[in-house]
Amino acid sequence: MSQAPETDVAISRAPAARLMSRRFRGFLPVCIDVECGGFNPATDALLEIAAVIVDMDDRGLLRRGASHSFHVIPFEGARLDPASVAVTGIDPYHPLRPAIPERDALQRIFREVRHAIRTYNCRRAILVGHNAAFDLAFLNAAVARCEMKRNPFHPFSCFDTATLAGAALGQTVLAKAITVAGFEWDSSSAHSASYDAERSADIFCHITNRMHDSYKEAELRALALGWHEATPSEPSNEDPSMET
Repeated sequence: MSQAPETDVAISRAPAARLMSRRFRGFLPVCIDVECGGFNPATDALLEIAAVIVDMDDRGLLRRGASHSFHVIPFEGARLDPASVAVTGIDPYHPLRPAIPERDALQRIFREVRHAIRTYNCRRAILVGHNAAFDLAFLNAAVARCEMKRNPFHPFSCFDTATLAGAALGQTVLAKAITVAGFEWDSSSAHSASYDAERSADIFCHITNRMHDSYKEAELRALALGWHEATPSEPSNEDPSMET
């Protein structure tokens, strides 16, 4: 399922692309959340995955963009921990659950991410998540399991909103960080991949925008040092052996 954000605002892509391609050194932040059948990415089922594109306006400010989420059929032999399933409330084999194969879900997510990478003239996506190492581990395990050759995400670098929220807001729990940041939190929607990814995107944009002046000062220093780089372009082979 894909949907645009409720507060849909037209974005001037040309100046925004120039700004976004420099803001994170050519990496496009994309919020990812996964709901799983446990904590081991090698053995436990991937049950839901959601991606939220981070957009930028022509002032260089971030906002939550389109959401893309899918229910996933557990891979063959996948483990389902009863405690984890009880927390998420997901019935993996419910007859009305619109789940698709793992590879299909990844391909659909990656298609939208690559489109956003091209739109913003970035070279690759970087995962944003709340406790991002967990989401990145499950994403990488699914990519390896499905033998996918092209992964638009950086294989090990990520932006963790738990860390950002702890430093900027004094809260590391997503629900509390959202609340003290002035957003609404719906506990009945929590542990849905799409909802958690959207709230993580809100926190990431909120905190990053608060640092906008600091970034502009640092950018001026970088330019003075001669660190101005050419506008990056998407690599043709998405080789994971890249600088961080």
